[in-house]
Amino acid sequence: MERKKILFVAEAVTLAHLARPLALAAALDPARFAAQLACADGYAQFLAAGAPPRWRLHSIAPAQFLAALAAGRPVYEVGTLRRYVEDDLHVFKQARPDLVVGDFRLSLSISARLAGLPYVALSNAYWSPYVRQRYPLPDIPLARLRPLALAGGLFYLARPLAFAMHTRPLNRVRRQYGLPSLGWDLRRVYTDADRTLYADVAEMFPPHDMPPSHSYLGPLGWSPPLPPPPWWSALPADLPLVYVTLGSSGHQRLLPMVLQALASLPLVVVAATAGKAAPAQPPANARIADYLPGELAARRARLVICNGGSLTSQQALAAGVPVLGIAGNLDQFLNMQGIVAAGAGAVLRADRADVAAVRGASERLLEEGGARAAAADLAQVFQRYDAGARFDAVLREMLSMPA
Repeated sequence: MERKKILFVAEAVTLAHLARPLALAAALDPARFAAQLACADGYAQFLAAGAPPRWRLHSIAPAQFLAALAAGRPVYEVGTLRRYVEDDLHVFKQARPDLVVGDFRLSLSISARLAGLPYVALSNAYWSPYVRQRYPLPDIPLARLRPLALAGGLFYLARPLAFAMHTRPLNRVRRQYGLPSLGWDLRRVYTDADRTLYADVAEMFPPHDMPPSHSYLGPLGWSPPLPPPPWWSALPADLPLVYVTLGSSGHQRLLPMVLQALASLPLVVVAATAGKAAPAQPPANARIADYLPGELAARRARLVICNGGSLTSQQALAAGVPVLGIAGNLDQFLNMQGIVAAGAGAVLRADRADVAAVRGASERLLEEGGARAAAADLAQVFQRYDAGARFDAVLREMLSMPA
């Protein structure tokens, strides 16, 4: 049987949107499928030997993406999305895929349909129209108001209109290509596809009235294909270990503050800067690298401190380790809501966190057994999800392939 060509399209404005396609590509049966990857330049260090062949694709810069989130404005303009559609179609002509898988590449809602290609969208369940959600106030200019309760109340009232504004650019481009509007619900814009797969577990984000075209894959584990730093093998075994990474979308100021908060505690800290500048004078109990093998670090840790994003927090929970999320954008707050509701961690606001708050939350999660027990329970839940097998079943169904 001729292998089916699966094109993974990553809108790599954060590392998670590249990591999940890479994890699924690695899980494909090479006898049935040939994986290809389309993403922007700048990620060569994560495409080790064995990574799929890559097609170049234009994406906005991560800094532009993060600045839009911080300002609370739509991430994509009409002109940007129109260029995305044309770039997608150009790659399709070169790659000639049988099916397209996108991670936050919103233009595929148009380009895949124009090309007549089956389209699978990867997303998180907390963005699903079929998962009930409470929307906390993210770190946007409105949050600078005092008191915070007032700003939160204003956000509650304004949020539906703000979401509607974020849908306008894609809906305008859809109409230009003769496709109907997706309406004013941002969750529909984020999850529109022939099949939508959530890299989460239903036990944390329970669905309601979810159609068969939407389903849960389970967590997608991925770590940078880089060797551990030289100091890794010399870490002391007699002290608790805390793994810290604020990720590609974390606030630059947070890492020095977190290290300061942990400096006086009887533990060792391993921290990854995600390619950002390391603190000039880290505390004596801290070891720092650009990137670390996150899954290995989580398994060795007693606590994981991150920005609250799904990639690192799932690494922690898969290892039965509680999470302290220092969240800024809405995606991070929504992910942490599921973790906090399960009792497996705590969340701090990135715009309000200080040394005392980080130290206090860390000590509670390290000393109290409840969060660790809840994280261990979630680790058992995670083991019931075989994301690779679920993805394989979806591909075979969509491509009418035998079992």
